[in-house]
Amino acid sequence: MKKAAIIGGGYIGLVHANAYKNSAKVELAAVVDVNEEAGRKLAEEYDCVFYTDAQEMIDKEKPDFVDICVPTFLHEQFVVLAAKNKVNVLCEKPVALSVEAVDRMVAAAKEAGIVFMVAQVIRFWPEYVQIKKMYDRGDFGNIKMVYANRLAQFPAWMNWNQDPKKSGGGLFDLHLHDVDMCRSLFGEVDSVYAVGYKNEFGCWNHVGSSLSFKNGVRCVVEGAYEMTDEFPFTMTFRVVGEDVSADYLLSAGMNVDDPTSFKRALTRYETGKQPDKIDVDDYDAYQAEIEYYADCLESGEAHDLVSTEQVRDVIRILLAIEESLETGKAVKL
Repeated sequence: MKKAAIIGGGYIGLVHANAYKNSAKVELAAVVDVNEEAGRKLAEEYDCVFYTDAQEMIDKEKPDFVDICVPTFLHEQFVVLAAKNKVNVLCEKPVALSVEAVDRMVAAAKEAGIVFMVAQVIRFWPEYVQIKKMYDRGDFGNIKMVYANRLAQFPAWMNWNQDPKKSGGGLFDLHLHDVDMCRSLFGEVDSVYAVGYKNEFGCWNHVGSSLSFKNGVRCVVEGAYEMTDEFPFTMTFRVVGEDVSADYLLSAGMNVDDPTSFKRALTRYETGKQPDKIDVDDYDAYQAEIEYYADCLESGEAHDLVSTEQVRDVIRILLAIEESLETGKAVKL
């Protein structure tokens, strides 16, 4: 088994810890957090060692990789620290708020000879995996339109996310997921145009983006971080083709913190046939993501499913969307 350590014991650290608990491929050896109360509680719950200092943890535990779950603005600091210690890195999304920061992290990882992967979990989400299989098989034929959304109330487990310089707001923290999925399916983006709402802190927390891809596909993507109270967390991904369409809808309790409240369905529509509810394995996408990374470490194969080049390009696309939001103009990439 691979030995992992989580750096950052907040909400996403808890989600990742649960994935390790159920894995037969990776064991969680340690949790690091400057918040001793939260970090120690997480470590005790998942039966591992707690540290307040990442360097001390690396020196003593010697993990195969660190799983960076700290707030976005701290990612680079811990990626570089891990690289200096020649420790492999799995880093939560968004990896950074600028292309320059991405390039610095990639350069540090390359120089150290470590494996650096970004945790773009939607690429492992069961229904999105099925849609990608349909696309790769050519089921849709000529694609007429793609629509995606991700709608949520503001996360109750954080406050640093209201600072756009630390989080990038809903544009980077939430909208990224669907932009990333579209990028993984349809390739390079040619141009973007976006409209949205900027809150009093300067965060673009409701964004509607039109993405035109170089292969001719067009997508409309909506992301919102400030839905009205009691509005359920919602995500949709719909591909409309010539003869076949796929429609995925998930509706959940607030902030996806109660899996028992999930209502989800993936439906295939085909001309001349009855709608087909597609049975999907209900596995933990976070566990699948972590185990995929561990498999790459074990085999030495590249993590092509979430390539660094594509992750970098997604940040470029988000920055272009931000420019369009600020200027009111379409932006060519």
